[in-house]
Amino acid sequence: MEAKAQARFVRVTPQKSRRVINEIRGKRALDAVDVLHYAPQAVARDVKKILESAIANARFAADRAGEKFDAANLVVSAAYVDEGPTMKRIQPRAQGRANRILKRSSHITVIVSDVKNEKGA
Repeated sequence: MEAKAQARFVRVTPQKSRRVINEIRGKRALDAVDVLHYAPQAVARDVKKILESAIANARFAADRAGEKFDAANLVVSAAYVDEGPTMKRIQPRAQGRANRILKRSSHITVIVSDVKNEKGA
């Protein structure tokens, strides 16, 4: 069983998001939730919500298919961050000049699957 959750247009830079995502990739899903709970980065809260959503999606898919579901058997098989649109802003500077400020955003995707599917693949 494989399930996916995605958050788009998250207002954090992809570089900061990837630091957190790299910590949970390949871990068991419930262990990854614990890691994210205690991570000091602000984006960890968003990633934790996405991971919990992926776990809930897996539970729903298993119930729909009539399969037995155990969250302890789930592993984060894939987790990645894509760059979203960048908002451009202007900051006034001396002598009539202007500096451009880039406010970046991210698209965060987390995919969880069963441990047996990971070993078989």
